[in-house]
Amino acid sequence: MGAQTRTDLTPRAQRSRQALLDEIHRRSCHFFYDQANPELGLIHDRAIHTGREQRAVSSIAATGFGLSALCIADRQRYFAAGSIRRRVQATLEYLASEAPHEHGFFPHFLNIRTGQRIWGCEYSSVDTAWLLCGVLHCRATFADSAIQALADEIIGRVDWRWMLNGGPTLSHGWTPEHGFLPHRWDVYSELMAMNLLAVSTGTTTLPGESWHAWARPFRNWRGVEYIDSPAPLFVHQFSHAWFDFRARRDRYADYFTNSRLATEAHQEYCAGLSAQFPWYSMDMWGITASESETGYVAWGTPAAPVPPDGTLVPCAAAGSMPFLPDQCATVLETMLARYGNKVWTRYGFVDAFHPGRGWYSPDIIGINVGITLLMIENARTGSVWNTIMSTVEAPRAFDIVGLQKV
Repeated sequence: MGAQTRTDLTPRAQRSRQALLDEIHRRSCHFFYDQANPELGLIHDRAIHTGREQRAVSSIAATGFGLSALCIADRQRYFAAGSIRRRVQATLEYLASEAPHEHGFFPHFLNIRTGQRIWGCEYSSVDTAWLLCGVLHCRATFADSAIQALADEIIGRVDWRWMLNGGPTLSHGWTPEHGFLPHRWDVYSELMAMNLLAVSTGTTTLPGESWHAWARPFRNWRGVEYIDSPAPLFVHQFSHAWFDFRARRDRYADYFTNSRLATEAHQEYCAGLSAQFPWYSMDMWGITASESETGYVAWGTPAAPVPPDGTLVPCAAAGSMPFLPDQCATVLETMLARYGNKVWTRYGFVDAFHPGRGWYSPDIIGINVGITLLMIENARTGSVWNTIMSTVEAPRAFDIVGLQKV
């Protein structure tokens, strides 16, 4: 590791907002480079923040974010170009030829050393979608015939209609032991990117009507209405990591503006809890699915079944950077200024922390690093959006579902 990945704060990170974002950006890329099996390309689901991870659990979603991280790292020349291309090709070769899959869908979790499914987990529709977004990003980034052919194979074999299991909306997944999961993607959530892929890629595609099959419940927050759900803030972020929804709308909403409104409501909601949690404020806020002192928790909106306990999650604000760039960057600056090395690691911020109890997560969660990296990149350069929108599939998907420019 170079100096940029030391645990202590660097002078660069102390000088300015842009320097801090640079540092988070670089350290996030190092997470995905360091925490991979270089032969299979699989990324640890989570890793101890010191970097010495011994657990063997990889996440197919984190691997998708990791593929996009390699594209970003290549653009920034964080690592030797040859090493990045070799890593991308090795990952795609494993996914195309060796990884277990069912009708093109991958297991949610794999053993990072053997590449085999673990825990009897589901072959996941949405986690496969995050992987496919990373694969599509690589295909559009690297002018390499082998990489492009492998990406086409992985993207092209997904049988989306099989995952419908006879219904109008996609199942959450399938296991060989129990068949399809009972839950469906039938209400607004992080599902939009998956739905866009399903109408534009694969061995079988879904009709445009599938976009209209899921519910869009509205919330009224202090007189402002937006589409929402009790789920964590990340549901307003993940699809926007790859697909550029700016200045587009369908018959229901402008989804970029919707995510901005949801983030503003989230900021105000957290600040309104300052009597209970004095460290919460308009300058320091943010909860989303994360580690906590008692384990992984899906903190959500005011209607969520799990109320906040005072934990703060840096990626909640970082993942909304394109929607509220100044406010979200202020959160990161405030956290760093107030808590320093307690919240700062070789891979950027800790996953979560509770100032009142003096608890700071020892783990870094891959998808939370991923949304931080991609949304900082989009807020500053738009490069992920531009690359994905340069593909044939993304504009075609928007046309099919009726997301028109405004």
